[in-house]
Amino acid sequence: MPPPESVWQLKPWWCQPWSILLTGLAVVGASWLLLHLWWITAGASVLIGAWWLLFLVLMPAAWKQSQAGEGGG
Repeated sequence: MPPPESVWQLKPWWCQPWSILLTGLAVVGASWLLLHLWWITAGASVLIGAWWLLFLVLMPAAWKQSQAGEGGG
């Protein structure tokens, strides 16, 4: 079996970029629709943005770097 080309090939459906983005948008949207408090929605947006940065940018970059260091990609 060839090594995966992307970290996303190793993850289940609920941990794919599309599901991470949709969940984040749903949380921010629900915050606004249910509470109508901009400061809570802004706080949720900051937390979701940090979550996206970690899981959609930093984690794949670290995985790619680790694969390059092992000679696997």
